[in-house]
Amino acid sequence: MAALDLTELQSLRDELVRALARGERRVRDANGEEVEYASKGEMTRALAHIESRIAALQSARPNVIKFQVSKGT
Repeated sequence: MAALDLTELQSLRDELVRALARGERRVRDANGEEVEYASKGEMTRALAHIESRIAALQSARPNVIKFQVSKGT
């Protein structure tokens, strides 16, 4: 399975939060795949993991640094 990008992780997090709020243990992702968690504890651990990955992606350094220079007169 390929790494998920920020948008996919946020979507997965939102679905997991909704399922927790409804008291459900099943979550369906954007691809239609369904995951059933064994317990609320497992779901909250998964949520914490997803949120840490989101935080890491949001705080990642940029891959490109652009310099703007001008010739002074």
